[in-house]
Amino acid sequence: MKAIIDRNGCISCGACAEICPEVFRMADDGLAEIYCQPQRSNIHNAHQAEKNCPVQVIEIKD
Repeated sequence: MKAIIDRNGCISCGACAEICPEVFRMADDGLAEIYCQPQRSNIHNAHQAEKNCPVQVIEIKD
């Protein structure tokens, strides 16, 4: 399982970090970042973060 963010397109809304804080967080520069790859225990939330990203810059590969 792998999470990818195109940080160039991130608008800093924070939805991903709110939905799946086990994988995503807001970095010091204000953009979302991946700090831990998805695990079986949180893959559903990672997919929810992907679906709810308003600019579609998150990709979760199972």
